[in-house]
Amino acid sequence: MNNDTLIIGGHAFDSRFILGSGKYSLHLIEAAVKDAGAQIITLAVRRANTKVQENILDFIPKGVTLLPNTSGARNAEEAVRIARLSRELGCGDFVKIEIMRDSKYLLPDNQETVRATEILAKEGFIVLPYMYPDLNTARDLVSAGAAAVMPLASPIGSNKGLATKAFIQILIDEIDLPIIVDAGIGRPSQACEAMEMGAAAIMANTALATAGDLPLMAAAFRQAIEAGRKAYLSGLGRVLARGASASDPLTGFLHD
Repeated sequence: MNNDTLIIGGHAFDSRFILGSGKYSLHLIEAAVKDAGAQIITLAVRRANTKVQENILDFIPKGVTLLPNTSGARNAEEAVRIARLSRELGCGDFVKIEIMRDSKYLLPDNQETVRATEILAKEGFIVLPYMYPDLNTARDLVSAGAAAVMPLASPIGSNKGLATKAFIQILIDEIDLPIIVDAGIGRPSQACEAMEMGAAAIMANTALATAGDLPLMAAAFRQAIEAGRKAYLSGLGRVLARGASASDPLTGFLHD
């Protein structure tokens, strides 16, 4: 476990918990980052690009990698524009691509996401695309230059958990990039389950933002993610198809 680092775009991270910063007070960000043990935090560019309201960049602790997202983009062109703006604002080369044409279910547009990924990867961005879990799209994202793939677990903000579990497992098994489970993870136990499957990391926001005690929930997620990773690395025990198997021998001590 000492050398178990997460590598994204050539950058190494000890934490496998990516923390979202939306939906809660800026004044809680520092505590949430600390209790989550997070080394990457997402931010919407619109929260940094403001002169009237408080700037989120003033609240994020030093040394944390910024992951600007393209929230609000409806096509590849808009996502590319937002990514370029984030770089100009000093947010670095990481970018999370979010492209949603559907305003009811907020499902990502996989085709436009591949287009934006290809453009931005060629410009030197470290691109983490948010996508609906589909193997063919994931393969296209690899070819487009993505640094990781971020499939949704269930509709964004729903806290419904691993509704797409079977499809995420396919990506984990078939894609040679970090698979970061994003959107819909509502409980630490669900984050743990995803890590036991072999996910590289977990991205969570709403589950924390809607909790009664955000820093405490951040700590709970941290512990669950670490536990799930350890379980995966240890090699999970077998599952019997039928019947039972005693933990201790039933012979050698009972005599007629």
